[in-house]
Amino acid sequence: MDVTDASERSDSVLDAVGTAVIADREFLETVLLGIMAQGHVLLEDVPGTGKTLTARSFAAALGLSFSRVQFTPDLLPADVTGTHVFNEQDREFEFSEGPIFANVVLADEINRAPPKTQAALLEAMEERQVTVDGDTHPLPEPFFVIATQNPVEQEGTFPLPEAQVDRFAVKTSLGYPAEDGEVELLRRRADRHSQSPSADEVLDAESVRELQDVPETVRVEEDLLSYMVAVARETREDRRVEVGVSPRGTQRLFEAARTRAAMVGREYVTPDDVKRVAYPVLSHRVVLTPDAKVNNVNKDEVVETVLDSVPVPTVE
Repeated sequence: MDVTDASERSDSVLDAVGTAVIADREFLETVLLGIMAQGHVLLEDVPGTGKTLTARSFAAALGLSFSRVQFTPDLLPADVTGTHVFNEQDREFEFSEGPIFANVVLADEINRAPPKTQAALLEAMEERQVTVDGDTHPLPEPFFVIATQNPVEQEGTFPLPEAQVDRFAVKTSLGYPAEDGEVELLRRRADRHSQSPSADEVLDAESVRELQDVPETVRVEEDLLSYMVAVARETREDRRVEVGVSPRGTQRLFEAARTRAAMVGREYVTPDDVKRVAYPVLSHRVVLTPDAKVNNVNKDEVVETVLDSVPVPTVE
């Protein structure tokens, strides 16, 4: 598969998901960006905006297995990864897979689970495997997590540690639909008998793996590498920032920029690609100072300032 095929298939997936989810095209592109970059996606928004529907629709359009885990304060790590169960017939213990063993795993309201359970996702998200009682079990390929959290209701929640937030390739939100979009939502509901819409399958697991390989062929010039590093390093110098973007974040910016180029059918990365992906890739990796939090500084403002201050290279 080349970049032209990748762009066409990306558009097909976005069109299919768009028939089920009322959302801006840019939002859907950001979610697909995280998937194609072989990363994970964090959706933060108020209830009822379509976060769960988005995850289910992408799984359906990509032709992948889907699993949903509702995170609660009493959820145990074994409830996610699985555990060994005694088989009465064979008189021995055998491993019973948990809901993490799916191509697309929706970690719903991830910040409601205690830190120990949240940590159970770390190995799965980074290593694509889980270890239970000393035995390592590989996860299906492709594998990615779409996690959701509610930014409004904080009672009974456990904020994600920075180490886990950094594992997500992109973070984004839907927001409320425009008035005509909300009318369209009701119009679609009137045309079907079920409450939830569904997306048509346009790819399969093998095609998704091929799609994820395409960004690896996208060319990045040397001056663009320096530009991405300069952007990441500048976040560490901002006086409003306590902890800037990590080297892992710099690498994710590089991967996301190549993926963005592939999605639009281009074999090389431009500065516009870097700017387009900078907000969803970098904002959630920035840790603000206490003063900045008190002054309600938006992390996107920090990224915007950084992009404005770093000279943009000229790419021929």
